[in-house]
This record gives sequence, C-alpha cells and structure tokens, in this order.
Amino acid sequence: MKIRIDKANCAGNARCAAIAETLYILDDDGYITVEEIDVPAGMEQLARRGARACPERVIQVIEDDEE
Repeated sequence: MKIRIDKANCAGNARCAAIAETLYILDDDGYITVEEIDVPAGMEQLARRGARACPERVIQVIEDDEE
C-alpha cells in the first residue's frame, strides 16, 4: 500500500499525524513533509484512518492491487 499526498493543498490541520504520527511526518509548521509514503506491513489500517481524518482530502490511499 502507498499513500500519496497533494502537498500543495495541505492546510496543516495535522489530523493525519494525530492518528498516525509515525506515518504522517510533519514539518515545524504542521504541514506534511513528503508526497508519497510506502506503508509498512501492519500499518495499513492506521494509514487509512489518517487519510480519512484529513478535512481537505489531500491524502490518497493506493492499495497494492491498484498499482
């Protein structure tokens, strides 16, 4: 599974990191630092929850069978 982030539209609400801070790494201003994350095995559910928590919907979950 991968996560893709539209960094340009991130508003810095940090809700993704509140759910899964080890996946969604933020800068000092609260904005996501990367555009793509390879989700480690066992963290898929947290990744999905973090993506759903984003009010701007800038986080896209890409399941392995979609690649």
